[in-house]
Amino acid sequence: MDVVLGVFAFVGHAIEAVLNYVETHHWIFGLLAGGYIFYLHDRAIHARFDAIDKRLDEIRKRLAAEY
Repeated sequence: MDVVLGVFAFVGHAIEAVLNYVETHHWIFGLLAGGYIFYLHDRAIHARFDAIDKRLDEIRKRLAAEY
């Protein structure tokens, strides 16, 4: 039984150490989250521009085919 309690205590201390690190270094995770949000926003903007380019290419092809 002491072994089981020792395992639970070890896991509890490990979780406490991780939470303490996050609490004292929260700005690192904030920068990572901000960078990831910027990355997703940048991908969305590029996807919109790619869609606009495809539509313009279709319009150009249709206009060229008419002449």
